[in-house]
Amino acid sequence: MNLVYALQGVFQSPALQAATWGFAASFALCVLLVITKRWHGALTMDFTDGIQKFHTSPTPRVGGIPIVLAVCVACWVATEDLQAMLFPILVAGMPAFVFGVVEDITKRVGVMQRLLATMASGLLAWAITGYAITQVSVWGFDWLLGFTVASVIFTALALGGVANAINIIDGFNGLASTMVTLGFVGYALIAWQVGDTTLASVALILAACVWGFFWVNWPFGKLFLGDGGSYFIGFALAWVAVLLIERNPGVSPFAALTICVHPVTEVLFSIFRRKVRKDHPGMPDRLHFHSLFKRRYVARWFGQYSNDVRNSITGAMMGCMTLTAVVLARLTHDSLAWSVAAFVCLALGYVAIYARMVKHHWCSPISFLLGNPLAATAPRL
Repeated sequence: MNLVYALQGVFQSPALQAATWGFAASFALCVLLVITKRWHGALTMDFTDGIQKFHTSPTPRVGGIPIVLAVCVACWVATEDLQAMLFPILVAGMPAFVFGVVEDITKRVGVMQRLLATMASGLLAWAITGYAITQVSVWGFDWLLGFTVASVIFTALALGGVANAINIIDGFNGLASTMVTLGFVGYALIAWQVGDTTLASVALILAACVWGFFWVNWPFGKLFLGDGGSYFIGFALAWVAVLLIERNPGVSPFAALTICVHPVTEVLFSIFRRKVRKDHPGMPDRLHFHSLFKRRYVARWFGQYSNDVRNSITGAMMGCMTLTAVVLARLTHDSLAWSVAAFVCLALGYVAIYARMVKHHWCSPISFLLGNPLAATAPRL
């Protein structure tokens, strides 16, 4: 009942107006980019050549620009308390966004440079707000995070890791934007539940800005997030998680991590997979979870449809996986033991399904990880 009253308060407040402006601005600017692509396409187009390219026609990949401008619009019309939280996100997110957009346009910014840029956004966020991760409910590690230097470095690494994880999963129409939107909604639900209505409103506004982009990206893939967009919304999502656990000590850090379980597990498993196959950690491939899911299941279930339609179906199905994480995080946010269990179960579930797609039969995710099967089954992939 308290959650219902909190929701009513938010929807009757100026936060909804700011979110509406953010959604409208994001959608309108995205449509404008699509309509004018013949003027800027020489710089902004994502062409179809490349091992991780699944689209069938050149498409603008600067969808992050409308999202950032929409957040600016929402910040402009928001109340002072919301502005105080939105403005640092905009300013601190600029290194990640700018380096990503430059890569989208020039294709000449290296992976390490972009990683450092996302970490710089984390450092800037701390410098502006004073917030950093000071506890993760892990014995011994929390003591280390008591030192400011360690806390700030860990925060920068965590923010950079999540931002890059969102970039990695951004492979199909609607995948990253659905996952991030649901992630913001999940954090908003927990924030409302613990009485942090300001943070809940900010999460709602950010979700609305991403959601405006979604309806131009999905289902027809008229505009892509690009590196600039994925890095910015990934950074924003991670920063909202940091604010949630630092402003509300009763919220388990693992509940916040559970909402990001898919991108976090994806990036960690990708590093493991490439190490097993003796590939470079930054080398692109078509062995990501979403890539295999499309080839193993979506192609079988929806083979009568075009490749563009199958891309959108894959993106929607993968993005909606976050619903399970959101529900579990909300149910376990006040319990360390249960939130750890939820995160571990979802991570192992990811590995189990991945093993099923690789080996064509169910097996223990632990035996899959320990058995080094990826190198042996490489020809079948």
